[in-house]
Amino acid sequence: MKQIPNVLTTLRLLLAIPIYFGILERNFPTVLWVIAIAGITDGLDGWLARKLQAMSRYGAMVDPLSDKAMLLCAYIAFFQIGLMPFWAVALMVLRDIIILLGAGVFYLCFGPYQLKPSWWGKGCTLGQIVLALLIICHQLFPHIPEPLLSLGLMAVVLLVLISGVQYVYAWTTKARRLWKAQRSLR
Repeated sequence: MKQIPNVLTTLRLLLAIPIYFGILERNFPTVLWVIAIAGITDGLDGWLARKLQAMSRYGAMVDPLSDKAMLLCAYIAFFQIGLMPFWAVALMVLRDIIILLGAGVFYLCFGPYQLKPSWWGKGCTLGQIVLALLIICHQLFPHIPEPLLSLGLMAVVLLVLISGVQYVYAWTTKARRLWKAQRSLR
């Protein structure tokens, strides 16, 4: 029973695959259904983990990874079918690579450190979700004004830049403190 939240989290990670291929095939109604299932399982796995007292390190790591996988798969597919400019997708991917590399370097140099998602990071993820939904809905309901999509793209790009800089700043600040503390112990 306590594994149900982790199973749901894993299911959500795997949903990145049908989202990617659904967008490539321009099967946007199905993509919306898959996203709805992902949203439901996202809320349900967290609620069940708390309710069953089944919080796990696996769930804590895979939950945000699932969101990232779905978003990156969606945006890469959007680029591949011409709904998203390369530079914007590249910026999103680059931000995530920098964050992962920063976490890896920090771990190698100082050991584990839990960097909680910042408000900027959460805002960036929310913005990416909203923009992806707008792009999909625009394919189904072309009455959504193009300027709204452009504004959404610019807002997401701004959030990607701000949150990326904020994460780099947080990692380097923490690393400097630890490095100074280690030097003073010598």
